[in-house]
Amino acid sequence: MKYFRVYGPAYLEGEVQVQGAKNAVLPIMSAIMLHDQPVLLKNVPRVQDVFTMIELLKLLGAKVEWKGNNELQVDPTTINSYTAPYEIVSKMRASIYVLGPLLVKFGRAEVSFPGGCSFGPRPVDFHIKGLSLLGAELTIERGYIKATMKKPNPCEIPLDFKSVGTTIHLMTTAAMMEGETTILNSAQEPEVVATAEFLAKSGVKIEGAGTDVIKIKGTKKLKPVPEFEIIPDRIEAGTYLVAGFMTGGKVKVTGCIPEHLEPVILKLKEAGALINRGKDFLEVEKRTKEISSLHIETQPFPGFPTDMQPQFMSMLTVAKGTSIIKEGIYPNRFAHAFELQRLGANIKVVEPTAFVEGVNKLTGAEVTGNDLRGAAALVLAGLIAEGETTVFGIEHLERGYENFREKLISLGAKIEVS
Repeated sequence: MKYFRVYGPAYLEGEVQVQGAKNAVLPIMSAIMLHDQPVLLKNVPRVQDVFTMIELLKLLGAKVEWKGNNELQVDPTTINSYTAPYEIVSKMRASIYVLGPLLVKFGRAEVSFPGGCSFGPRPVDFHIKGLSLLGAELTIERGYIKATMKKPNPCEIPLDFKSVGTTIHLMTTAAMMEGETTILNSAQEPEVVATAEFLAKSGVKIEGAGTDVIKIKGTKKLKPVPEFEIIPDRIEAGTYLVAGFMTGGKVKVTGCIPEHLEPVILKLKEAGALINRGKDFLEVEKRTKEISSLHIETQPFPGFPTDMQPQFMSMLTVAKGTSIIKEGIYPNRFAHAFELQRLGANIKVVEPTAFVEGVNKLTGAEVTGNDLRGAAALVLAGLIAEGETTVFGIEHLERGYENFREKLISLGAKIEVS
């Protein structure tokens, strides 16, 4: 089992380039299944979730190959299977995205229940309900979702929750249904907009992406999309901004879209950060005073992202005063809080809220990451802790960060891998 040895306290300084957004590329890779020509994707991150999706698409019969360092060609013309098996789907919840395209392509699909990060239940009920309204007949047998679709039914679908995955999945499924589908209370995240832009380039008429009402007018045949560039990863960008600020360093994050990070920028400034911004970069200046405590409530976009909550909690362990973090998306996403306590953090969790009382310093210890962002948060905590922090569970980092350790080292961190 690999683990990191993080030596602190560290001072980070320098420039880091943001990777493509894994949460955008995964649904777009699934949407390519509807095409009858290859698509070249640019700015694709080489992370485990992408490798898992490649494995799944190949198993379904697609040809997938890397053309450059971050360029990936997906050829869906040879897809010949409608079954997505447990051994792959169990690794990643985004595997559910193939269900709709398989239904459209074959009129039937069998997809195992998906896996992924372990912080609490994330049922596929929203997906099943939406697909049912679109005309699918679904049953659950021995851990598999078995679906058939005899007659597509474009319609109005009200979502009970602004689910990113459900919004994207239903958009993609409706893309080749003649007629208009309307998604009410749709998610507004940049990754939803990116997927809508790919579908629009494919000839699908989509209105309202980025708002809470999305209208999709499907088409019988998609237009070729020779190539498509994946948007930058806003969560990776936010992670490095927090790392720079909490270590007191000066870090410039390039290749990002600042507008995608407004709630993160706002809270960093509230904590005392000085941030410069340009069209495609954000730079946090050297910190000259203590970190201020914050009140954070995670919400769907354009609110504060749940995927930045763990990193901010790490930062706030040494802030002045008591911070309150309310988790509005996943009420029990606090496994990292108990690991931070091992470093000396003063955190009390009363789900869905954590109370973080700042301490003077953290001290290195052994900790374990239980999910992608939680593992990142523990590495960041190790950067400000005195002495050596051993971080287990680093395989979670590989699911969503490309060269995480190497990028931090380039900024001045001392991190060894064993």
